[in-house]
Amino acid sequence: MLTSPAYYADVSTLCRECYNRSAMSALFDEVQKQAQLLTPQEKAALVHQLIEELDSSKDADVEQLWIEESQRRYEAYLRGDLEAVNGKEVMAKARNRLT
Repeated sequence: MLTSPAYYADVSTLCRECYNRSAMSALFDEVQKQAQLLTPQEKAALVHQLIEELDSSKDADVEQLWIEESQRRYEAYLRGDLEAVNGKEVMAKARNRLT
């Protein structure tokens, strides 16, 4: 699921506020310790689940819309209306925009 950049800015602010508190709940401390024992795959799944729970702007149609968009782009590529771009180049450009 895709979420707006504003959502992540709000979550980032919320996380900073949590870390700025002098005392965290005992439950939070325990969960944090347990999370450190998870494999990278388990951590990713946990993060995904937590973000899903925090995301109040869920659009039930967003996944279907992205599927349709990807199909439209693929069909345009097959017709020759759209050029393929090297994935490494795309990711490098995206990283450069973020820095």
